[in-house]
Amino acid sequence: MKSKRAIPAVTSLPQSPQAEGDHRVRRYALTMTIRIICFGLMVFIQPYGWYTWIFAIAAAVLPYIAVVFANAGSDSTETTAESPTLEVEAPRPYVAPLDEAGPAVFRIDESRRDES
Repeated sequence: MKSKRAIPAVTSLPQSPQAEGDHRVRRYALTMTIRIICFGLMVFIQPYGWYTWIFAIAAAVLPYIAVVFANAGSDSTETTAESPTLEVEAPRPYVAPLDEAGPAVFRIDESRRDES
């Protein structure tokens, strides 16, 4: 008999390439949206002050950060995919012993009731 292995969980499988790509695009779009907001705050908030420089630096640095994060992906944590098949021997089917006369037969007779 083969040794029984633990049943692999679906959560142990790595993320699909399509889902990982979608996650990267969403993360990049969010970072670039924050950059656009920083540009807007830099231009429209009056009077200009030290915070204007913070918005300008953020708007200049965020494209680099967005590209690095988008290219990083989820490669940092290595996951090992397990086989989804479970190798277990199937139990043998139960075979009832036969009498010498053959298998038992059940007979059900239905009769009509007279409603009188």
